[in-house]
Amino acid sequence: MRRNSFVATITGSVLFAILGALCHGSAALGQSALPTASAEDRAEARAIFKQLIEINTTDTPRGNVTTATAAMQRRLLAAGFPAEDVHLLGPDARKQNLVVRYRAAGTPTEKPVLFLCHMDVVEALQSDWSTNPFEFVEKDGFYYGRGTQDMKNSDAALMATVLRLHREGYKPKRDLILALTADEEGGKFNGAEWLVREHRDLVDAAYVINPDAGGVELDHGRAVVADVEATEKVYSDFQITATNRGGHSSLPRPDNAIYELTGALTKLAAYAFPFEMNEVTRTYFKNLAAQETGQTATDMQGILASPPEMAAAVRLGEEPSFNANFRTTCVATRLSAGHANNALPQTAQAIANCRIFPGHSPEEIRKQLISIFADDKLSVKFVSDAGEISDTAPERKAMVPPAPIPAVFDPLTRLTQVLWPGTPVTPVMENGASDSIYFAQAGIPCYGYSAIALERDDVRAHGRDERLPVDSYWKSLDFFYSFLKAEGE
Repeated sequence: MRRNSFVATITGSVLFAILGALCHGSAALGQSALPTASAEDRAEARAIFKQLIEINTTDTPRGNVTTATAAMQRRLLAAGFPAEDVHLLGPDARKQNLVVRYRAAGTPTEKPVLFLCHMDVVEALQSDWSTNPFEFVEKDGFYYGRGTQDMKNSDAALMATVLRLHREGYKPKRDLILALTADEEGGKFNGAEWLVREHRDLVDAAYVINPDAGGVELDHGRAVVADVEATEKVYSDFQITATNRGGHSSLPRPDNAIYELTGALTKLAAYAFPFEMNEVTRTYFKNLAAQETGQTATDMQGILASPPEMAAAVRLGEEPSFNANFRTTCVATRLSAGHANNALPQTAQAIANCRIFPGHSPEEIRKQLISIFADDKLSVKFVSDAGEISDTAPERKAMVPPAPIPAVFDPLTRLTQVLWPGTPVTPVMENGASDSIYFAQAGIPCYGYSAIALERDDVRAHGRDERLPVDSYWKSLDFFYSFLKAEGE
């Protein structure tokens, strides 16, 4: 999960439609247990998860997405899927995408449902980890490895589910499509974008379920809220550069390029973008406040007041996941400077990664960074997804999220309530970003939900010692088995 290319807005009528659908679903739920995977099914699901974790799919010379997608293709063909329904394709030999179509019985009257998953992962350095990031390690009730949270867990669970349904002879009334794609996390060959543009027929669908977003938030083991992505922030990278004539290091000067740059980054670290709410985030905090207690609940009510209580926002903002839900955030993620140990640096550069609150464009934020730094000796340029540098950033038009579809929200809510009884299901703004944008731009509704339960303070995607609770994986496996069957009806 990393980026998108739009600013989303949402109207009150759309939001209340979402809430109505979710509340209606919650009120009518039964509490019967879900079918659980057998020991053999679990063994296969674990083996697939292990296989995917141990294939390096980073956008580096060591990484190869095709190794992973080709391995999944072999599993599907060995299980008896027709070759004409299992497509391995892409614009680069190392970035091949896999699209498998699970055929309906007879001639379907409804368009397919597409499950969209990316197979690439963010780079991980062995020196940073306590385990080998590309070894599947189980210890202390967790699975460790790069991609255990983002998002080879869902890749594996959906692959295992498709194979299990096929083995059981399940015949849906509509086609189900699983797409495993490249370069969501970075790189020049984004698979979702390429498939929509070059092979729309393979991925055309009534709607998309993207497990790269949404899930269940835990607070010390207690399920607090189940998030369904309704909108996303905008991902943007900016290159900040300080230049200087340099000179001999024995004659230091205060106009050192590194000092100029670090001064700007210090200002950025101290700066808080303005507090903002939209109807999605307002609803999220309203639903969450009902589950919280003490000062946290009081503060959530405070930011929902009119006008909002800024002291409450400051306290809540100490929790990064809350802070990211009510403002744009920018953080320095990369630094480079100098050319020799015994010379004053002539150039110092940093990358600031921004996640922009809906309603603002990358160009607006670029100009705001210039204002924050207030230093005409610095340049602030936009860095595209392909790494191209430009003096200005895009001005992107807003897109309205889709209204809820009962075929999605009714089973999603029902199954969530069975697995996590009493947990409210609520629309959220995804603070990362996903490949859903490419389908949304093509007019295909997208919904983000992973059925993965994680502790709020243990989100390690893109980070050190990424891990997933073993129990979370098995619950997501049971969820997807019943959910795919519901979507096939």
